[in-house]
Amino acid sequence: MILGSRGSWPARAEMLRRAVQDPAVQGGEWSMAQYLYRIDKGDRRYVGLPVFPLRNFTARDLYVRRGGPIKSAADLAGKRIGMYSYTASGSIWYRHFLRFIGLDPAAIEWWIGDIDTPWSTPMDQKLPPGVHAPATGRSLSEMLIAGELEAIYSPPRPEAYHPRTGPIIRLFPDFRLVEQEYFLKTGAFPPQHLIVLRREAWEANRWIARRLTEAFSAANACFTAAQRGFPYATPWLEAELEDTMALMGEDFHPYGLERNRSQIEAFAAEAFRLGFTSRRVTTEEYFADYLEGG
Repeated sequence: MILGSRGSWPARAEMLRRAVQDPAVQGGEWSMAQYLYRIDKGDRRYVGLPVFPLRNFTARDLYVRRGGPIKSAADLAGKRIGMYSYTASGSIWYRHFLRFIGLDPAAIEWWIGDIDTPWSTPMDQKLPPGVHAPATGRSLSEMLIAGELEAIYSPPRPEAYHPRTGPIIRLFPDFRLVEQEYFLKTGAFPPQHLIVLRREAWEANRWIARRLTEAFSAANACFTAAQRGFPYATPWLEAELEDTMALMGEDFHPYGLERNRSQIEAFAAEAFRLGFTSRRVTTEEYFADYLEGG
């Protein structure tokens, strides 16, 4: 049911597409934002589970030009920032972070396009007035390096990024400290994807939502235990895990509704504030079918 992404960004996008468009599968990993928009419009073709396979803090994703005018977060007020999407889950959390550091997302001049691929096709999303797309043949990274943008927000690192020698650098080189402060003050380790089931699969066996959530939770616990037992991905992963658990608790990537309630509410509130939904969708509405399944 769940399709592998093989680790690449394009493959992950294809996995998300197939989760809801391929009739051969009954569900999979999907965008929290796209699910939210469907709930807002009364579209109940999919049943969301409180399983969040992708989370990401966002200070690390903010890039600027080496030697450019942006030296601190305050310098971004009213400036031009490029993003890969205007309405994706990550871009909602990006605005949430900007508010946290004292910036008004409405005062930013947004540019939406591909980070490294030269622009050649129309956007698969309607951009509101005042939001721009690159000219044909231009990428957001190219525009940043040329001084046509002051920053870009990007989940994958731009190809021209290098902390010491690249023309593109992070605005927050020590992003971990910024993200730790964000977590301590907001309680959010931003979830971006969830697991969904096709309604017909859920209707046939409503118990499957709870059972699958329990199975994913058990798998997540096994993965966490394996990390702690064999922390060899980097020489100091054990120290990193200990620091993270001291800050965020032993289960810092939790599944389940109640342990993620405040983050779901913050996500839905930000989407409403940005005008992406007609109302502030509640946690109970977001997971109504899951709760009904009992």
